[in-house]
Amino acid sequence: MIQRYSRDEMKNIWELDEKFSYYLKVELAVCDAYNKLGAIPDDALADIKAKASFSVARIDEIEKEVNHDVIAFLTNVNENVGENSRYIHMGMTSSDVIDTAFALQIKQASSIIEKDLNQVLNTIKAKVIEHKNTVCIGRSHGVIAEPMTFGVKMCSWLDLFERCKKRFLLAADEIAVGQISGPVGTYSNISPEIEKITCESLGLRPAKISTQVIPRDIHANYMQSLALIGAAIEQCSIELRHLQRTEVLEAEESFKKGQKGSSAMPHKKNPISAENLSGLARVVKSNAIAALDNIPLWHERDISHSSVERVIFPDTTILIDYMLNRFDRLIAGLVIHKDNMIKNTFLYGGIVFSQRILLALTQKGLSREEAYSLVQRNALDAFNNHGNFKQNLLKDTDITNLLTNEEIEKCFDSEYYLRNVSKIYERFGL
Repeated sequence: MIQRYSRDEMKNIWELDEKFSYYLKVELAVCDAYNKLGAIPDDALADIKAKASFSVARIDEIEKEVNHDVIAFLTNVNENVGENSRYIHMGMTSSDVIDTAFALQIKQASSIIEKDLNQVLNTIKAKVIEHKNTVCIGRSHGVIAEPMTFGVKMCSWLDLFERCKKRFLLAADEIAVGQISGPVGTYSNISPEIEKITCESLGLRPAKISTQVIPRDIHANYMQSLALIGAAIEQCSIELRHLQRTEVLEAEESFKKGQKGSSAMPHKKNPISAENLSGLARVVKSNAIAALDNIPLWHERDISHSSVERVIFPDTTILIDYMLNRFDRLIAGLVIHKDNMIKNTFLYGGIVFSQRILLALTQKGLSREEAYSLVQRNALDAFNNHGNFKQNLLKDTDITNLLTNEEIEKCFDSEYYLRNVSKIYERFGL
């Protein structure tokens, strides 16, 4: 059974209430660290943990006056904690809270995306195994080339998403860093030991250096890994859109009972999922460009990146989660038309077998140029005149003087092209 992951789970990570929950988690982790080093008494820490809370509505109310969301958050928490609130946020700056909490949000989002990628890989792998020997035509420049199998075609997708996963996990690991370093990152009023203890308790690593903010090339790299996932989905979607063309019809999206493809034309079955995914990939890739523009900040920090990230990180992680789940359903539900795959392989009397004839002629002593000219003459005649390549060869005395009918026939065996398919599969452990 295909496991599904709720988009609500991803969306909730970026809700305001959840964001401030992460802020509070960071502040309390810092208080814990201070307590471990003897700077906050046990009873004060217990009091802070018991009373520390916030209200988004109250934060909004305070922010209207102070025009600073972290100050508004801290003011609201302090209202609830009372006297021991003096221990909260000691020696810290706003970015210590924001960037460390942001890392926690991204880490949670990454765990969902990793599950999505694993599901897609499993679904593709199942199709790879199922269609190992399903003969289809390969294409280059959009033109039929030589026979292959649909399983081999999907091996390239499997390889593509394995690379996507590898890049994503590296980027997700790199971005799992926090900072508790104070203004301009010099630990002027807070010990690096506080940062170390805090990050360890939160499941993060301390940033090697933070210039009051964690360097944004790290975030851009993460966004690039998401953009590459989007581009991978788009690559496969475009292929499926072509394969669903009426005149090709080798594969198509599932079409459920009661579904309608057009308000005007009842016959229509459209590749709507593949088209939707191709479109959304454009958004994801565009967001990655915005992340690159976030890298250069003024001096040790500015906040030009902040407004951008409040849009692109929620939007992109939610989109990638959605896209991976929709793509998984698309692949799982594919309808494969093996008969059309065979028909398209033998179009025009099997012109795609031209290289076999070319090589057979060179083995009879013709130069490559001579053989190419003879084969091309017969192939183009079939192609241009809706003819039959094989029949043209059998009627061409320049060919039959060198090759017997049996030798010509042997060149049209599609199984010949599949003799190394198992070698490809072995590279995938299949």
